[in-house]
Amino acid sequence: MKGFNQVTLIKEETKAVTVFIWLFYIILTLYDLFYYYLLPLNTGGTTGLPNGGLGWGYYLAIILLLPLAVYLIRTKRPFQVKYLFFAGFFLIDFSNSMLIYLGESKEFQSGSAVELLFIIFAPIFVNKRYFWIVTGGMIAKYLLAGLLLSSQKVMVPIVLMVIFSSVSYVLLNRFYSYIHSLTHVFQELRQTEKLAAVGQMASAVGHEVRNPLAALRGFTQLQMEKHPEDRDRYKIMIEEIDRINLIADDLMILSKPRLPMFKRVELNSVIQYVLSIIKEQAANQNIRFETENLKSLPKVQCDEHMLKQAFINLIKNAMESMTEGGTILITAKMAENDSVLISIKDEGCGIGTENIDQVSDPFYTTKPDGTGLGLMVTKQIMVEHKAGITFESEVGKGTIVNLTIPIEQPRIKES
Repeated sequence: MKGFNQVTLIKEETKAVTVFIWLFYIILTLYDLFYYYLLPLNTGGTTGLPNGGLGWGYYLAIILLLPLAVYLIRTKRPFQVKYLFFAGFFLIDFSNSMLIYLGESKEFQSGSAVELLFIIFAPIFVNKRYFWIVTGGMIAKYLLAGLLLSSQKVMVPIVLMVIFSSVSYVLLNRFYSYIHSLTHVFQELRQTEKLAAVGQMASAVGHEVRNPLAALRGFTQLQMEKHPEDRDRYKIMIEEIDRINLIADDLMILSKPRLPMFKRVELNSVIQYVLSIIKEQAANQNIRFETENLKSLPKVQCDEHMLKQAFINLIKNAMESMTEGGTILITAKMAENDSVLISIKDEGCGIGTENIDQVSDPFYTTKPDGTGLGLMVTKQIMVEHKAGITFESEVGKGTIVNLTIPIEQPRIKES
């Protein structure tokens, strides 16, 4: 249900309860008309409502549920209507039955087609809690009536309730499965739209941004040499220009993805190169790096430049999450299926469980100045390397990014 917004849910629930209310009153009227008037005429019995019950007050009480339902619908609370009708009917019908049969010698005879409506219609609301309340409530009602009236005839409606509830539960699960499939397709369409938007933006902005950036960086360096007293300010400007250039690089990768050029490379040398170009910025943030088992790794088939970009994005993300400094631990070990497992562990703010599946979505970011492109580019690079990427995180304790990189790239069979 996550893919649908609240307004849509309210509209759909309103449609469902409206149909349910119409069916409820139509079935109740027709069934009681047939049971108390038409059937006795054909069988020679006594027509009319049974003695000792609520009489016409039974129907008046049920009719009074309607204005309450209308009020709930108009106040945008249609989800409560089904519970209102079930609870109202349950109390009214049970009270009516007890007034008729409790303390009397006549045989217990009760039941209504409306009870089956509650159970059969339950899957339409796609709400398992409501389904179990209705099923359990109906069965409990007859069990309680059987105990109070010492009647074994309640077993027949109980068995019927169980049978119809079983069928209804199958339908309910089928609806859940169908809605899950629709939601999945909807999310995939949104993802495709985001990717298309990224591509369009990248092709329009990427080229336009990179050219003036090169000139701007050159002039800034020249001014820094002319005015050494403002070196710190110019240094900040150059760092910001480089950051914009990195964003432009991400856009270029997304707008015109190139085929990876695989060759055998030492992962240790790739990671050490990335650390060497980041170490100055890390030192300024009071962040240090630790590595384990990198030298023992075998060479892997990869595109060295693309893999460097992926590690830069991941390590920079880790650094940005550690506002108070700390340690970034990079470990490696051999994994299953002839692959290498690289883990990057930080001591940052962490990612909430509800956001962990969205971190590589286009434009998704939890940082106020983030673009939401870095992890998306990294994920794309991993996909092109037939590699896996997973995230483990705990808010306030940090994040672990696991990369599973195959040693050999699968060969494409010629057709």
